[in-house]
Amino acid sequence: MHDFEDPVYQISVVAELLGIHPQTLRHYEREGLVVPSRTSGKIRVYSKKDIDDLKLILRLTRELGVNLAGVDVIMQLKHQVRELQKELTELRRNISSLEAESIVPKNRQVIVKKSSYKIVLFEEKE
Repeated sequence: MHDFEDPVYQISVVAELLGIHPQTLRHYEREGLVVPSRTSGKIRVYSKKDIDDLKLILRLTRELGVNLAGVDVIMQLKHQVRELQKELTELRRNISSLEAESIVPKNRQVIVKKSSYKIVLFEEKE
């Protein structure tokens, strides 16, 4: 079984899977929206994560009418959110370690506020 980020799918497989032309994938790569890995022979290979990103790009452009500049902004924000979630998880682990080791003074309390944010896109009906 391959990991979510393991590059295993060649461009022709991804194009067929998504119902798009391989040239569209090359265009998205030129725009920096998706960056597939390369084999030693320079063949593009995509991961499941790349395919999920491509599905989002197609949904944004086809169903919601977002242009590629807007898609780029959304993808960058998605990446930032993912990185912040990783950082938050690590900070929570550190706080738990400090509490477990009794490093936090007895007269102090560590408060961890949990919250989640969702981005909701709305489409106007005609």
